[in-house]
Amino acid sequence: MAEKKYSRDSNVPKKDRNKAAYVVLVFFSVGFVALLLVAFASMAVSGPIVGDCIAVVEINGQISTQSIPASMFTEGAYGSYELSEKISDLNEDNNIAGVLLIINSPGGSVVGSDEIYRAVDSLNKPTVAYFREMAASGGYYIATPADYIISEPNALTGSIGTVMYLAEFGELADNLGIHDVVLKSGEMKDMGNPLRNMTEAEENLLQEVIDEAFADFKSKIVAERGDKLNYPLYNQALDGRVLSGTMAYEAGLVDELGSRDDALAKTAELAGLPFETTSDIQVCAIRTSPEPAGLFDMHTLIKGLFAAESAPTLEYR
Repeated sequence: MAEKKYSRDSNVPKKDRNKAAYVVLVFFSVGFVALLLVAFASMAVSGPIVGDCIAVVEINGQISTQSIPASMFTEGAYGSYELSEKISDLNEDNNIAGVLLIINSPGGSVVGSDEIYRAVDSLNKPTVAYFREMAASGGYYIATPADYIISEPNALTGSIGTVMYLAEFGELADNLGIHDVVLKSGEMKDMGNPLRNMTEAEENLLQEVIDEAFADFKSKIVAERGDKLNYPLYNQALDGRVLSGTMAYEAGLVDELGSRDDALAKTAELAGLPFETTSDIQVCAIRTSPEPAGLFDMHTLIKGLFAAESAPTLEYR
């Protein structure tokens, strides 16, 4: 009589085998989706995906409302709207215990600076601003809502004020026989035209605009810094002078002189994270510049090269 042979699962009902296969399929599908989510998350944040960490947001270069696309030849930078969105989104991440702003900016657009200011002001997590090399004018403005400000002793800051740059070539145009013809609906419609001299009324009007923005800048500093300010030294700085980090500390514009590690430690302290050294502190680096474009993306390259704004703009710089 021939010996009967059995397969490994010959004694398992077909229905149970199908059920087991379905469970395995679901398990691997869920795992695959989870890996995709982690991959997408890592594109915006580098560092630990789980566990409390300090979000590090670097704000570099001139503040502008216009994004500069990254390309093979240019690094690129987010405009103020995109950057403020990145900052505001930190409120929704429960893994982020505190925020460290590393600022290295000479300032820039008044509108752009105010957009970033509002985003920093909206943060519901302990926030520290650190001045690495320069945080002047608008660069200082965006730091004022932070809970604590630390500056390198030799960083450049201050330059508190508002400026608008215009050029006049009226006399040169006359000497060259160039006659500018402008048809306009109102007397001031071509205000800032470089081929004619500005009238006294136009200068007075623009000065009012500048003074209004300057008053808002000063009120923000007083509201955020309050009794921390050394008012005699602070009032001196309102002429737009550049200050070292040490001078800013004496004027009460910053809370402490220190390094990046000092700023990271202070952020962790305010966030209530336990640590012995800064190497114990988990960091989530937040992307604040666009992803590089492809090698042959000429549209992005050209847009980046000619990203400068052509019209006169009001600036904290």
